Amino acid sequence: MDLSICNLGRMSYDQALKLQYELVDKRQKNLIGNTLLLVEHPPVLTMGTRADPAHIYLSREQLEKEGVTIYDVNRGGDVTYHGPGQIVCYPIIQLYDFEGGVRWFVKTMEASLIDLLKEEYGIEAHLRLDKYTGVWVGDKKIAAFGIAVKQGVTMHGFAFNVNTDLSHFDWINPCGLSLGVTSVAEELGHPIDLEQAFDLVARSFTRHFGWDAIWLDLKQLQENMGDSTNG
Repeated sequence: MDLSICNLGRMSYDQALKLQYELVDKRQKNLIGNTLLLVEHPPVLTMGTRADPAHIYLSREQLEKEGVTIYDVNRGGDVTYHGPGQIVCYPIIQLYDFEGGVRWFVKTMEASLIDLLKEEYGIEAHLRLDKYTGVWVGDKKIAAFGIAVKQGVTMHGFAFNVNTDLSHFDWINPCGLSLGVTSVAEELGHPIDLEQAFDLVARSFTRHFGWDAIWLDLKQLQENMGDSTNG
C-alpha cells in the first residue's frame, strides 16, 4: 500500500490545521490515498478535548509577548506545546482499511519511534504501563500523542522532541503531567541534523506499517487534492 508523504518544513499551526481538514475531507471521500504530513511549527500551544486551562501557567498576554498562540483542537488529551526543533507528524489515514483500529494504529506509531530512537540514536525509549501515554526515556516524555478520528480517518498525530527548546515546556503542565520532558538533543548532549531526522521518522513510520513511501512536495500534494493554490 502506498503512503504519500509531504515534508511541509516550517509552517504555522493554523495553515497546517487547515490543510489537515482539507485532506481529511478528501480522504473520507476516497479522492486521495493515505497521507502523512511532517511539519515544524513556530511556538504554539494546543488544547485537546480534555484540556484544563489551569495547565497553562502564563496568561494569554504573556504568551502573546513570547509570540505564542493558543488553539483549541479536536484531538484527545490536554495542553501540549509545538515549536522549533520538534517534528510533528499528522497522519491522514483511513482506518476502515485495517482490522486493528485506532489502538493498533497508535501502538504502531509508538513502536516506530521507540525503534527509531534505539536504532539511530542509541536511546532506550519505552511506553508506560500507567495512565500516561506517549514515548518516554526514563521518566521524561520525548514524544506526545493525540489523534482524532473523523468518519474513520485520522488527523493530528504526534510531536517528537528532537532539538526542541525544553524551557518552553515550563509555560505549561505538558498533557496534564507533573513529570519532565526530554529531547534527542538533550539525551545525546548535542543538537542533531533535523532534516535527517524528518527523513528517519518517515522511513520508520512506513516500515512499521509496511507501506511504500511516495514523497511529494507541497505543490504536488495540492495538485493531488485538485488545488494548486496555497490556501
